[in-house]
Amino acid sequence: MRALLLRARGLWRRPPPPSRPAMALYRTEPRGRPRSPHYRLYFKNSEGHYISPFHDIPLLAESEEQKNIPPKRARIDGDETVFNMVVEVPRWTNAKMEIATKEPLNPIKQDIKKGKLRYVANIFPHKGYIWNYGALPQTWEDPHHKDHNTACCGDNDPIDVCEIGSKVHARGEIVRVKILGALALIDESETDWKLIAINVADPDAPKFHDIDDVRKYKPGYLEATLNWFRFYKVPDGKPENRFGFNGEFKDKDFAHDVIKSTHECWKALLHKKVDGGAINCLNVQVQDSPFRCSAEEARSVVQTASSSMDQDPVSKEDDGWHFLSK
Repeated sequence: MRALLLRARGLWRRPPPPSRPAMALYRTEPRGRPRSPHYRLYFKNSEGHYISPFHDIPLLAESEEQKNIPPKRARIDGDETVFNMVVEVPRWTNAKMEIATKEPLNPIKQDIKKGKLRYVANIFPHKGYIWNYGALPQTWEDPHHKDHNTACCGDNDPIDVCEIGSKVHARGEIVRVKILGALALIDESETDWKLIAINVADPDAPKFHDIDDVRKYKPGYLEATLNWFRFYKVPDGKPENRFGFNGEFKDKDFAHDVIKSTHECWKALLHKKVDGGAINCLNVQVQDSPFRCSAEEARSVVQTASSSMDQDPVSKEDDGWHFLSK
C-alpha cells in the first residue's frame, strides 16, 4: 500500500450564465460548539427562513435565466450545467461533518460512532480531506435500489462531491460547481458514488471540461483521490475499500447519468413513493411534497433544539499522522 503525493493547482471552460452568488441566497446559523456532540449548522434562505440543505436547496444552481424554469424542464446535462454543492468538510480538515439526514431540517453535524465524534485519519502525506467535500442537494442513493453499474444498493445518503478548486471553502457554503467525473466506491457493500467537481468561479475553471483534464492539469490528483478512499478506514482497523470499474474514474456524461438517477430517487422519496425509513423529509419549499411544512413550523424545530448545546465538552482534533506499509 502506498499514499500518493497530492500536487495542488487550479481549474473549466466558458464562464457560467450571470447569477447571484450562491451564498447570497443562503446563509448558515450555528448552534452549539464545533467538535461537540450537539453542534448543528442550520441553513436559512434569503428571506431568513430556516430550510433543509438536503431538500430545499435546488440541485441545479439558480441563474437569472433559470429562475422561472419549472424544475421538470431544467436540463441536467450539457456543458453549461451548473449544480449546487453543499460543503460539509473544508479541505485540509478532518472532522467528519455531514448532513444529518435523519434529523428535522437536516443540519450539518459531526458524525458519531460508538459514542465518539468521528475524525478521518491523517494518512501520510495528507492532512484530512484533500478536497472540499460535500454533497449535491436533492439527490439520494436509495438503499433499496441496486445500482446496475455496481450491483450494490445505495448508501442512504445524498451523493458525495469532491471539489478540486484552489479555494478552501467554509463549512455550509453553497458552491456552484460543474461535474467532471465520478468514482464508484463500494463501502461495506454499499454503492457510494464520489463525484469530481470544480467551482465554476475558480480562476482556472475554463481549462476543465471532463475527467481527462484533471489528469492533464492536476497530475497525481486522481491517483491520490483513489488511494485516499481506498485506505482512509485502514487506521481504524478496517479493510481497504473496493471500487466499481476496478477504480476507473468515469467521465462527465456518465456522472451526469448517475446524478439524474439519484435525483429521481430523491423525488420519489419526497413524494412518499418509496420507503425512506429513518430519513427525515421535512422541507419548506418542495412543491406537492406531503412532508412540506410552514416557515413557522421550521423555526419551531430549530428553537426546540437542545438548550444544553453550549455546555458540551469539545473534542480534540486528531493531528497525528498514520503511515501505511506497502
